[in-house]
Amino acid sequence: MANIKSAKKRIKVIEKKTARNRRVKNHIKAVLKSFNAALAENDLETAADELKIAEKKLMQAAAKGTIHKKTASRTVSRLAKRLNKAKAQ
Repeated sequence: MANIKSAKKRIKVIEKKTARNRRVKNHIKAVLKSFNAALAENDLETAADELKIAEKKLMQAAAKGTIHKKTASRTVSRLAKRLNKAKAQ
């Protein structure tokens, strides 16, 4: 356990940031699951809407440093690729 006042404060700050990051990541996972579900049901309109939401949430998370910028871009690219492939069929 920390003895110094500044170290105690850092522990509190880290706990708050960790909680925020967890919430953001859980929300991203939920959005991705809904996109995958829409795609599995062949509901392309809903999947397109979910892709927009997913892209927004991923980029917001990347901007705050929760996930890396390139990870967010790569994920969006893969989702868009899957949607376009489904539309082509």
